[in-house]
Amino acid sequence: MYTDSHCHLNFPELMADLDAIQQAMRDAAVTRALVICTTMEKFGEVHDLALANENMWATVGVHPDNEGVREPSLQDLLDGAALPKVVAIGETGLDYYQMEERKGGRTVADMEWQRERFRTHIRAARRTALPLVIHTRQASDDTIAILKEEGETGGGGCAGGVFHCFTESQQVARAALDLGFYISFSGILTFKTAADLREVAQFVPDDRLLIETDSPYLAPVPFRGKTNNPSYVPHVAKLLANLRGRSAEEIGHLTTRNFLTLFNKTH
Repeated sequence: MYTDSHCHLNFPELMADLDAIQQAMRDAAVTRALVICTTMEKFGEVHDLALANENMWATVGVHPDNEGVREPSLQDLLDGAALPKVVAIGETGLDYYQMEERKGGRTVADMEWQRERFRTHIRAARRTALPLVIHTRQASDDTIAILKEEGETGGGGCAGGVFHCFTESQQVARAALDLGFYISFSGILTFKTAADLREVAQFVPDDRLLIETDSPYLAPVPFRGKTNNPSYVPHVAKLLANLRGRSAEEIGHLTTRNFLTLFNKTH
């Protein structure tokens, strides 16, 4: 009934307990999970997980904040996208968070390498007709601008996809929705400090809504501070249900339907 649209089951803290996590998913009625690729070096692990588990699928891409890793070429992404059970391009986007501290005092101008990497992923998505999995953090203006630019120069509009683990404003949500994107919410939605985000979650229409764990990170209340896993995604659905006057089961069904619509290679 529930679908985790974004998780990192190949990360060591989850791989070590994969059998137990699969059982926990069954117990929690979590029937599908999308395993997200963050480096080309680890793409083989991500893809192997999808191939070995009927209820899992994979993406191909390099996280915007990963440096010192193999830079993906357009052909790398096209080749990965052609493989069975690879249903999206990403995780990609822009991440300017703590740029001064983490990036040695760099400015936005110095982050051109991220923007070029992002453009490569967008072009791969357009070539393959697969959705993008977008990560944006303190970079929403540039993220939206590049998506628009690439859509205009490539012809035929934006590639489409999902803004995952959404933490931005309603204005950014509206811009993403206007470009045809879905919006996915994680366990952050359950945090006491997320009142503004809960208002955004009420704004997103039913047919553009997804849920995720982003595990092993961001475990929802009541598991905050623990290692997250896909079996916790119903807690995100429960919070959304309370906000929207629905049942958790209804949110589970509609977000699963949206997942199957967006990631249409999953069926």
